[in-house]
Amino acid sequence: MPFSATRRVSLGLVVLAIACLWLGDFEISAHDPWQELGRLALGLVRPDFGAVDALGEALLRTVAFAFVGVGVGAIAGLLLALCFHHWWVRTFCAFIRAIHELFWALIFLQSFGLHPLTGVLAIAIPYAGIFAKVYAEILDETDPTPARTLPQGTGRLSALLYARISQAWPHLVSYTAYRLECGLRSSAVLGFVGMPTLGFHLASHFAQGHYAVVGALLLIFYLLIASLRLWVRPALLPFYLVAAPFCLGTGLPIMWSNVSRFFTQDIVPAPLRNGEGLPGLGPWLGDLLLHQALPGIWNTLLLSQIALVLTGVLAMALFPLISRHFTNRLGGTLGHGVLVVLRSTPEYLLAFILLQLWGPSMLPAVVALALHNGGIIAHLVGRRSNEIILRPDAPRGPLNRYTYEVAPRVYGPFLALLFYRWEIIMRETAILGILGIATLGFYVDSAIQEIRFDRALVLILITAALNIGVDSLARRLRAYLRLRHTINRQSC
Repeated sequence: MPFSATRRVSLGLVVLAIACLWLGDFEISAHDPWQELGRLALGLVRPDFGAVDALGEALLRTVAFAFVGVGVGAIAGLLLALCFHHWWVRTFCAFIRAIHELFWALIFLQSFGLHPLTGVLAIAIPYAGIFAKVYAEILDETDPTPARTLPQGTGRLSALLYARISQAWPHLVSYTAYRLECGLRSSAVLGFVGMPTLGFHLASHFAQGHYAVVGALLLIFYLLIASLRLWVRPALLPFYLVAAPFCLGTGLPIMWSNVSRFFTQDIVPAPLRNGEGLPGLGPWLGDLLLHQALPGIWNTLLLSQIALVLTGVLAMALFPLISRHFTNRLGGTLGHGVLVVLRSTPEYLLAFILLQLWGPSMLPAVVALALHNGGIIAHLVGRRSNEIILRPDAPRGPLNRYTYEVAPRVYGPFLALLFYRWEIIMRETAILGILGIATLGFYVDSAIQEIRFDRALVLILITAALNIGVDSLARRLRAYLRLRHTINRQSC
């Protein structure tokens, strides 16, 4: 594909994002936001670890929910991956992974309450869809030759274990370890809807202005992510997986009558539930689409498009921090630390903090999405740039080397990663509505607060369809630009 096609697509995305800037609300409305930002920075520099109540318990619950949720999701995902060639399995997996963990948590909160089952299912269900897709890709890439050399009469299970899974095992383990890091972020964020993880304490202390405690919690979370390779060892995994379910805590007993009512009555559209029949369904659905779904879709698309382009700009600006062509060992270590903080901080947490500092608008959401996703892509592009061998006559100045040598050679992989994160950015954009930004998540949360679960379910289904559509568009663009082969699975 000629470079002009890549340039046209990139320019089109940038022009569209600039147009969206004129239509969005990016006003800073908080009183003296920079003073609040300074207080938060001071809290990070002078954290108060002693003032954190039940810190050990919150940390234990965060890790336990991550292990159980990811473990259940990995097992279910592997089973689904084995039959991923069926179109209905692919469609089912695309649907469940298109709904964010917080949406799943909000659904299960209505039936199970603050029970550990709510947190486990909220992580396990979307992760099962993600695992199924990635595991299927890994298994499909294995060498078919060993399967042909097996003795006649070998069972399907034995052939799978010895000919395919044995080859793919290192890649399966590597991706599962990466997904555990994502699970820790998801587990922490569940605290914002009431689950007893680190996010619950972060939200409560931030609301009270206890920035030294917030700083302590954030530093503990960063340390937890950064030290993952030190305490998650293969020999210890069986112990963690067995012990984690016993560390989830207990909740109120599940009222199965409430569960049954929720799935058989509460989510049934009101006209059907009230006996109005199909004639009443049209006006009900039309009102929902006109006053909630369409405004939510518009703001979700608007915000995600701006965040996508800003993510790309940040990624291309930040990847030299860890590239050996632009930095030395010390600088690379510091740059790696910066990118670890950016990619380890969940978008939802960043947006929550920035909303408190800057006030309600699209600006905190755009910045949060761009920082987190830009950190992830910059890390992957920086690693790719380290594989480049410069020509003897390569430019020597950092700016010239970046402009004429390194950036053009990593731009294809960068663009593939950006398109691969597009659906994820859209998913996060929708869920940020729970914080008060008028995306689809705002209307979902409002419907749940008003105990209109039928409306909430329709809006969640619309969110899932929108995410699937964006993912399909991104795949078509990658195929058009012939970028499919450059994708790194850690961008999932």
